[in-house]
Amino acid sequence: MDQQQIWDADAARRYDTPGSGMFAPEVLGPTVDRLTELADGGRALEFAVGTGRVAVPLAERGVPVTGVELSRPMLGQLRTKADETVIPVVVGDMATTRAPGAYTLVYLVYNTIANLLTQAEQVACFRNAARHLGPGGRFVIELWVPELRRLPPGREATVGRSEPGYILLDTYDVVRQHVVSHHFTFGESGRQARLDRTPHRYVWPAELDLMAQLAGFRLESRHADWTGSEFTAESPSHVSVYRLPEPGARTT
Repeated sequence: MDQQQIWDADAARRYDTPGSGMFAPEVLGPTVDRLTELADGGRALEFAVGTGRVAVPLAERGVPVTGVELSRPMLGQLRTKADETVIPVVVGDMATTRAPGAYTLVYLVYNTIANLLTQAEQVACFRNAARHLGPGGRFVIELWVPELRRLPPGREATVGRSEPGYILLDTYDVVRQHVVSHHFTFGESGRQARLDRTPHRYVWPAELDLMAQLAGFRLESRHADWTGSEFTAESPSHVSVYRLPEPGARTT
């Protein structure tokens, strides 16, 4: 499944859910608060900016935001909210595409680094982030923790969510560290469902930290969410902040 085929015009039209899901104020508000703090008065670059769920409110906070986005239909939806002068966007993939200028913050939200399906591409994404940052710059990743503890021997799938009108089923390939999310959305009758599938490469926090080291970053902080909750063995996801060294800083 090619990412451009997944994030087509139909997906772009259905992506935004104002006021609910990942667009809910209790989800989006803390995200924007924390990113504003981490930008530290400088410019921010969002890899896979999408329809601008985070970039638009972040720009409204006064943070200059630039985006990188592979899907032109997703970018088209962003352009209904903000034009090129407000949020400039470079079309391309987050592993290799270079945006003009230097930034204090590069960020990837809502599990998006897992859209890169090989370890090499994910390492390249870290290195691409480093190329955009000056000394002391930060790279922030929001990512889920693989649920392999819920996957006993002989079983290949887990139910991620089950609620009225929606079921999420994840199927795992533990050899390649791949998971395919199957999203079943039921119509009003409840008898027919729409199926959308998205492939990912899951990454453990420790592997992510090693990728960061290869790109010259060090882990500055890791929390369970954007509000700063403690990350524990039971946390389903994490927000990890990586930072390039300041001039003269020790890198041990």
